[in-house]
Amino acid sequence: MNKKKIINDPVYGFISIPSELVYDVISHPYFQRLRYIKQLGMTHLVYPGALHTRFHHALGAMHLMSLAINLLRSKGHTITDGEEESAILAILLHDIGHGPFSHALEHSLVSEIRHEDISAKLMHDLNAHFDGRLTHAIEIFNGTYPKKFLHQLISGQLDLDRMDYLNRDSFFTGVSEGVISFDRIIKMFNVYDDDLVIEEKGIYSIEKFLIARRLMYWQVYLHKTVISGEMILVKLLERAKELSAAGADLFASPSLNYFLKNDINEANFFYQHENLEHFTNLDDQDIYAAVKVWTKHDDKILSTLCKMLTSRNLYKVEMGNEMANRDRVNFLQDAAVNLLEIKPEEARYFVFTDSIQNRAYNAGVGNIKILMKNNDIVDIAKASDLSNLESLQKTVEKYILCYPRGI
Repeated sequence: MNKKKIINDPVYGFISIPSELVYDVISHPYFQRLRYIKQLGMTHLVYPGALHTRFHHALGAMHLMSLAINLLRSKGHTITDGEEESAILAILLHDIGHGPFSHALEHSLVSEIRHEDISAKLMHDLNAHFDGRLTHAIEIFNGTYPKKFLHQLISGQLDLDRMDYLNRDSFFTGVSEGVISFDRIIKMFNVYDDDLVIEEKGIYSIEKFLIARRLMYWQVYLHKTVISGEMILVKLLERAKELSAAGADLFASPSLNYFLKNDINEANFFYQHENLEHFTNLDDQDIYAAVKVWTKHDDKILSTLCKMLTSRNLYKVEMGNEMANRDRVNFLQDAAVNLLEIKPEEARYFVFTDSIQNRAYNAGVGNIKILMKNNDIVDIAKASDLSNLESLQKTVEKYILCYPRGI
């Protein structure tokens, strides 16, 4: 069987699967599951084209890794065929631990479990399945492999993961502010002292990359309507879990039912294989099917939240620099009790506050280093003449207030 397949990608054109092992990993059910998990969760509620999947994204990141390695070799850096395959596998699997609507799931069905930790566990399972052939890929993913720059291509301030998702998300949403010169940035890659660096003439492309990331966060990832959709999903899953714990029998696929009925947290998640088995059975379709059925559920809170999501009658979201006044929250909760005819203690499902953070460049964590013409290494924030690059290092925190429309 020919395993050197070519895939037609809407962003990059034809991309190829470089080896038989990579093909077999892509064919594994753990990876195929990513076809049914949207990359941008609820973003299609604002940008109808944002229906691309984590499967798309992983293949795109794999393609960029091939380009980056060929480029670094052309500049005289030694990367063996085995290291290339391992780096490609590491970036291919970097998101394999994502659940459906990952952030909503991480807040409600399972608690305090990061998708990165699940990715690491699934990679170890795959390594056992493939007789240890992913060992170096796992080392590169964890940053324990001797060539540090290979890890930086996967996880850093200028990694290929970010490069693909900015490019891909701007393509599918139609938000042109996210478009970056990925090919030029990769051509500016170099390695100095085992660190991934950018040659001086690539500074402007990096500035554009950082600004694009900041704009995409406010315009796409943290858009008020996207947050509203995610919050409704969090609240309805919370309610479903609460009802299940009280003995209610809710319609759900076996794996979704497992997470509704059991209290799964970091302490017990990784110690029972059953947890992982159910987790890898879950995708967006389990959640949507349940939500559609729950719109007819007897519990008023659950059915109302599900109807709000399916009819796109979402929370009104106010976003500001300060937490909403307590009196205003109380007023809105009283109004929700009257409007929806619910008990006062149930108003928390409909009126609540939260906060969100955005930081485009995190200086001190895998800094973007510029290789100057005189061979000095300078941080991008110092090398750039853009005054607003300093401001991109600040964490911007916004407070949100959610409540139903019509009150």
